[in-house]
Amino acid sequence: MPQQPILLIGGSGKTGSRVNARLQARGLATRPVSRSAAIAFDWTRPETWSAALDGVSKAYVTYQPDLAVDGAVDAIAELARLAREKSLERLVLLSGRGEPRAQRAEGALRASGVSWTIVRASWFNQNFSEGYLIDGVLAGEIALPVGTVPEPFIDADDIADVVTAALTDQRHANKLYEVTGPRTLTFAEAVAEISKAAGRPVRYTQISPQVFAAGMRQAGVPEDVIALLDELFSVVLDGRNSHVMHGVEEALGRPARDFSEYARAAAASGAWRV
Repeated sequence: MPQQPILLIGGSGKTGSRVNARLQARGLATRPVSRSAAIAFDWTRPETWSAALDGVSKAYVTYQPDLAVDGAVDAIAELARLAREKSLERLVLLSGRGEPRAQRAEGALRASGVSWTIVRASWFNQNFSEGYLIDGVLAGEIALPVGTVPEPFIDADDIADVVTAALTDQRHANKLYEVTGPRTLTFAEAVAEISKAAGRPVRYTQISPQVFAAGMRQAGVPEDVIALLDELFSVVLDGRNSHVMHGVEEALGRPARDFSEYARAAAASGAWRV
């Protein structure tokens, strides 16, 4: 029988692309989908979901823009209903720490009757090298409305390893892994490590939420995205997540990658070369 592919919703994203590469390296068929893929998947167009789920064995689910937004819980519940209808073996959901709506979405998945794995992650290291913070690194200053609250930043490669294990090993069925890095750093401390690795000055500046939002508007960022970022910086980074968890070690039997190792590798790759 032909091998059924594994669906990757958000297959071109930071974690989805890494999971795709790992599965393909194992000789497994994949179906990475997005709004522009040959088989389209658009979270704002539920009519695209059914075709994307046709004929797949399992799925890795990343919700855009974030599980913290309105409508995410209903969307995950409906996707899980379709997955059960189409007899998918498992859904692996990327979730966020300390986000009330994200945890309601997790609950909807658990209640669906589909075998599940939840990977609840802290802030990605790669936001500094592949995401919206890279411009600040290149400019020599990152300015955010975050003070001295520490965060155990997680590496996207660790997330991808956990997700790949969950998609390929029955032992991870119906388990929640809360994945973080092995230590906490404030944003100022993280930026200092980036500066050291990059070999040039990069400073961190704390600004007010109002100044941050004004800068986002000036850059043409949509209001709903500004509201999401404001919630993430004010709610998720209020101290509730300032502790290390061991989901990477629980899932993989090895420790999570340290931020300094990530910074050295990103600098060596040329990500921060001006």
